[in-house]
Formats: sequence, C-alpha cells, structure tokens
Amino acid sequence: MKNKRSFFERLTGAVRLEDEEEMEESVSVSRSGGKPSIFDEPEEAQLTVDVYNTPSEIVIKTMVAGVKPDDLDVAITRDSVTIRGERGEERTVTEQDYLHRELYWGAFSRTISLPEEIDVDEAEASEKYGMLILRLPKVDKNRQAKLKVRGS
Repeated sequence: MKNKRSFFERLTGAVRLEDEEEMEESVSVSRSGGKPSIFDEPEEAQLTVDVYNTPSEIVIKTMVAGVKPDDLDVAITRDSVTIRGERGEERTVTEQDYLHRELYWGAFSRTISLPEEIDVDEAEASEKYGMLILRLPKVDKNRQAKLKVRGS
C-alpha cells in the first residue's frame, strides 16, 4: 500500500526520499501511447501566502528564499495577483548521500483573488531576506473629482 502524502508535502511540494526513489525506478506509461501527456508534466508547488487588509491597501507576504528577485514573475489585475517562480537546485550532493530531504526545488505559483479592487499602477513589490511583500493600494470608490466645464 502506497503512503499518502502529508498535508505539508502536498502544500510545499516536498517528496519523501523513498517516494522519489520509487518514482525514479518506475517506468511511466502514458495514456497517450508514449506521446507526452499532461500527466507526465512535473507538479508545480503552490506558494504559501499571508494576505491582510489595512484601511488603504491589501498586503500579501510570501517566502521566496532561494529565488532571485529577477526570477520572480508577479502579474496583477484589479482583482487578482499571480506569483510565479522557480527554485533551482545546485547539485553538489548525490541522491544516495541524502539522509532526509524536505526542501522544495522546482516551479511554484499562486493566484490570489482579491476581496476589493486595487490600483494596479500604484502597486509595489519588495523582497528582503527571502520575504516577498506586495503592497496593493485599494481603489477609492468614494473619491470625487470636480470637472470644469469649458464653453465652446
């Protein structure tokens, strides 16, 4: 009987060493007759996030340690944010030398639906010590502007 992946393993994309060895030893047979299939693609991990509201903005925090800021892709719309990236592993240790392995290496992403519309042009992203912080100013729907009417 195959062990189910723990909540932590599913959340972070971690793989038990025993499972990784089994995956390497097994031969993948595709349903599409040997052609590449969606089932053959590597799994993309879901990034963990904290999202909170202030009176003027929505703030999103996530750990992206090991990823250069230039290798992060942050796409925002008025009502959602998508963060994508990839942690590249430097192979300095052989597989058989690992005693325990939990760190996730590979592609990750997360799309967050926002509870309010944001001002895309004023959004800011910063990274410090592996923490990505997105500051997303809310659209002020009560803001008014006076227009002058010009005569012809």
